Amino acid sequence: MTPTIARTRDELIEARSGVKGTLAFVPTMGALHEGHRSLIRLARRRADAVAVSIFVNPLQFGPDEDFGRYPRTLAADLDICAAEGADLVFAPSRSVMYPDDPQVTIKSGPMGEVVEGASRPGHFDGMLTVVLKLLNLVRPDVAVFGEKDAQQLAMIRRMVADLNVPVEIVGGPTVRESDGLALSSRNRYLSEDERRTALALSRALRAGADASLGGPGAVIAAANVVLDKAATADPPLLLDYLVLVDPATFTAITPPYAGPAVLAVAGRVGATHLIDNVPLQFPEES
Repeated sequence: MTPTIARTRDELIEARSGVKGTLAFVPTMGALHEGHRSLIRLARRRADAVAVSIFVNPLQFGPDEDFGRYPRTLAADLDICAAEGADLVFAPSRSVMYPDDPQVTIKSGPMGEVVEGASRPGHFDGMLTVVLKLLNLVRPDVAVFGEKDAQQLAMIRRMVADLNVPVEIVGGPTVRESDGLALSSRNRYLSEDERRTALALSRALRAGADASLGGPGAVIAAANVVLDKAATADPPLLLDYLVLVDPATFTAITPPYAGPAVLAVAGRVGATHLIDNVPLQFPEES
């Protein structure tokens, strides 16, 4: 199946008008991999038609981040969308998404200033702004986002609830490579040695999850054992954060605690910033 490709707003309006039934939407920044494929498949199960967007959003990159070298593989991405049965692909240019420098944008608030937001000031403002623009342009019934970006997913859910956006937000499970590394478009930056070090992120999460019966303190302690060792590797893992947070607000949890939680970690290996997380559930006795 060859999807309809829209590059302008007018082309998108025309393509959207031809969609019959419900529409599920998968926003991406391209460089599609198996994780994105899984989101498109999930979208297909949730609606009659599927739309995918491919746009590297400049608003969510800081001045010293990798906007310029972020992988752009549109031809391959379109092949993946076709193979997964997407009905519509919106692939706008920067001038289509931002004809003028935006004067009114989304402010992510306190939730956007913690965890990943503390490491990347302004990132979530830019992310929420482009997501809201895309939701307004595509007008889906359902929008699907990866759970690997847990804070992003939580903030999109909050924005949709706070601003009464008429769309259902669905999270898709994190997809991992055979060695446990969470799939990311940035993994292609890693050298063989850097990749070996980067595996400490998923190993730390597994260690923390295995210790969850001991409560929040045991989770953090077990994960830190793995991360401390990775900090002395060659090349080293430079830890940005390891946090145990409420999945809805991303505020830190402290013992005693019962209920759902997210153990989130981020670090830099070489010039590559990587994130990962695992959901946890603490029983009453913890």
